[in-house]
Amino acid sequence: MDFINAIILLLNYIIVPALSYGSQLALGAIFVTLIYGILRFANFATGDMMAFGTMFSVLLTWYFQSIGISLGVFPTALLTIPFAIIMMVLYMLIIDKLVFRYYRIKKSPPVQLAMVSIGVLFVTQAIVRIIIGPFDRRFFDGERFILKANEFKEMTGLNEGLTIKSTQVITIVVTVIVVSILFWFLNKTKTGKSMRAYSDNEDLALLSGIDPNKVVMITWIIAGILATIGGVLYGLDKSFKPFVYFNNMLPIFAAAIVGGIGNPLGAFLGGYVIAFAEIFITYAYKKFFMYVLPESLEPDSLVQLLSTDYKFAVSFSILVIVLLFRPTGIFKGKVLWGSTQTLLLLIQ
Repeated sequence: MDFINAIILLLNYIIVPALSYGSQLALGAIFVTLIYGILRFANFATGDMMAFGTMFSVLLTWYFQSIGISLGVFPTALLTIPFAIIMMVLYMLIIDKLVFRYYRIKKSPPVQLAMVSIGVLFVTQAIVRIIIGPFDRRFFDGERFILKANEFKEMTGLNEGLTIKSTQVITIVVTVIVVSILFWFLNKTKTGKSMRAYSDNEDLALLSGIDPNKVVMITWIIAGILATIGGVLYGLDKSFKPFVYFNNMLPIFAAAIVGGIGNPLGAFLGGYVIAFAEIFITYAYKKFFMYVLPESLEPDSLVQLLSTDYKFAVSFSILVIVLLFRPTGIFKGKVLWGSTQTLLLLIQ
């Protein structure tokens, strides 16, 4: 029974949370990898763009709640996602036309576009804070838990309980559906194949008659969908606080680079690699070892490799190692300019 309790402990505190968190990172990482693979620059405004889309979801959720519209046991925020996506896509297309298009026409180097995206980051961050404020905003409603710890203990007779939040299940299911549709679109549709061709060889794609403006527009639309859905799912699972989305830029970029930037499948899997690494390394294993070891060998300390305060240090360490020793990532994506420039930008 002690071994089963140990497994349930890991499920409750590592595996289920990491699957949920990894799904959120995966959507952000695919956003990053699409922008870099097709538009050829690292968009450092990713986290704040996710916050921008989520902001509209929060505001619309509050409005729907005030007039009595809900989804019952499901979060009302799910109803707002299509409207938030529209606002996010419009914002992205405006930013592209007013800012990025100019540098794209000039054939500016990727590092210059990356620096421009940092300016977009601060503008987006300011807009979000002016409209909704910098404070923690909770907008979840509906049934909070699918399975509660006490209920699980009563059903199984185990000492350890298993808690599964509805937002965790929604996050995983929605991510799988969205990513499956995206991969089908990129691999099976004419537009998706055009985007892949443009990413592989821009000059050859232009010679074959592919419209670059259409490719750019579709890329921003897909990016807007991913940013909004990823941001809303993160906000539902935790809460909405603009600065937290800014902080998530590091694990999102780490996920994209670990998987192989420019490779959507790699970015998807990279999200889970980073999530499991962060949670696995910062978890305190004392109780786990109390279940699996003899009493004479039970540890006195927490058996924690790193404090949870340093979870982003895990992402950064993995990012540095990958950039130094395998800059193309697990799935051999593109190299992000050069390792040195990337590290300098992220450190700054």
